[in-house]
Amino acid sequence: MTITEEIQTIFARRGSSAYFGEGVSVTEHALQAARLAQIAAAPTALVVAALLHDIGHLLADVPDDLEEWREDARHEETGGRWLAARFPPPVAEPVRLHVPAKRFLCATDPEYFLKLSPASVVTLKLQGGPMTPSEVDRFRAEPYHRQAVQVRLWDDQAKVAGLITPDIAGYGAQIEALHGELEKLI
Repeated sequence: MTITEEIQTIFARRGSSAYFGEGVSVTEHALQAARLAQIAAAPTALVVAALLHDIGHLLADVPDDLEEWREDARHEETGGRWLAARFPPPVAEPVRLHVPAKRFLCATDPEYFLKLSPASVVTLKLQGGPMTPSEVDRFRAEPYHRQAVQVRLWDDQAKVAGLITPDIAGYGAQIEALHGELEKLI
C-alpha cells in the first residue's frame, strides 16, 4: 500500500463525519485547506501539511459531537507524530503546531478571535485559551511557527459547505514525493 492509499483509507474510514460543529465533513475541511494552500502558491510541503493538518482527529477515537468533549483531544500531537514517521519536518511540524498557532494568534492579534467559528471558540477553551507572553516567545522560537500560522489561517477558512475541490488522489504525486524525501533521510 502506498502512503497515498494509506491516507485515503484513513479518510474513507472516518472522514465523512461532520467536522465538529461546522457545515463540512472532516474530508471536505482537509481538501479545502489544501486548496487554499495551492491558491496561495504555497510550497508543496505546506500544501500537504494543510491537507493533513487534522489527520490526528481521524487516528484517535474522539466523540463526533463537540458538546461531548470534556478535554482537548490533542489531535495536533497525534497527527504530528504520525506524520513525522512518514514525512519530513516541513510537513509534520506545521501540523504539530497548528493548534498552538491558534492560541498564538488569539494572544497576538486582537482581531483574530473575532473571526473564529463558534466551534473553534469552544475548542480554544479546551486547548488552553490564548497563549501567555512566555508561551508566545516559545512558539516564536519554533522553526516552523510561521508555516503553522499559515496552516491555521487556511484551517479557519476551510469551512465552506458545498465547495468543490480536488480529491485526495489529486494530491497523490505530492504526497508520494514528500514521503520519498523522508525515506532518503533515513
